[in-house]
Amino acid sequence: MNKVQILDMVKTILINDFEIDEADIVPETNIYEDLDIDSIDVVDLVVRLRAETGRSIEPENFKQVRTIEDLLAALDQVINH
Repeated sequence: MNKVQILDMVKTILINDFEIDEADIVPETNIYEDLDIDSIDVVDLVVRLRAETGRSIEPENFKQVRTIEDLLAALDQVINH
């Protein structure tokens, strides 16, 4: 899965499951501050990502994630490495 596909998957989940406006999903967006996502939402996001990718994604993999760009890099590591 390439980075564009990963971004599309993340956008789809954030738009459909978290009711985030697509215009707010850019690399610099702070997931917690700008999108008002809390730690429980992050667990839900990880569960959805796990379902979409079929990969074992642990919440610990995302402790350093703050921005959409961080999230994409973390997912790229899990999916492609």
